[in-house]
Amino acid sequence: MIPLDDRGLLLGDGLFETMLAQDGALPWIESHLDRMAAGCSVLGLPSLDREAARAACLAAAPAAGRAAVRLTLTAGSGGRGLDRPGEPELRLWATSAPSPLPTGPATLIIARARRNEGSPASRLKTLSYLDNVLARAEARSAGADEAVMLNNAGHVACAGAANLFWISGETVFTPALDCGVLAGITRARLLEMAPDLSVRIEETVADRTALQASDAVFLTNSLIGVRAVSHLDGRVLPPHPLVARLSEGLAARG
Repeated sequence: MIPLDDRGLLLGDGLFETMLAQDGALPWIESHLDRMAAGCSVLGLPSLDREAARAACLAAAPAAGRAAVRLTLTAGSGGRGLDRPGEPELRLWATSAPSPLPTGPATLIIARARRNEGSPASRLKTLSYLDNVLARAEARSAGADEAVMLNNAGHVACAGAANLFWISGETVFTPALDCGVLAGITRARLLEMAPDLSVRIEETVADRTALQASDAVFLTNSLIGVRAVSHLDGRVLPPHPLVARLSEGLAARG
């Protein structure tokens, strides 16, 4: 049971990670734990107990099938107000849910909800995810699968629950982390493997016109891998061979 004075519940003071489980295995768990540990440092929380976190995730992962394992960490209980206790006692647990691979490409809209690039939280998976919730709800109301989020400067940042990429000519672009972007695990894997596939990926700062004029768009996260986009604000985006090459390359590396 989570007590009613938990700071994650009351203030969103905490972090989470969502990772793919395949038949009980968590192939990228160490990368997720690295990111949570870095988030603890940024937020001024005690160091992550990696052994306890790893054990909780492995215990939550079902022995068969494809699942999403969510690791949640809160700053624990802290009484009334914003100030944490002098020595916070973190609360940590993991859960899982079935996560079938999406079929077919995604449809996107550009949402009104913005990403606050000036906040450290924009580059972390904190428990304060309401802007993303609102962006996704806006997309669903418009009949789309996912929302593109711009930041306060009007630059392209991310999707509601994914990193964002687009292709112009022979170059793949993705927003730079300074745009208020989560350092995605799959995003990092693509950047690392792209040279081996003779693909150029450039981190950039761009407004919506670059995205709207692109030849192709795709999304990435730990659960979907690489997912092509078929429509952006109603504009049809045909399949692109570079998206297929990156998707196949990622799959080949596990």
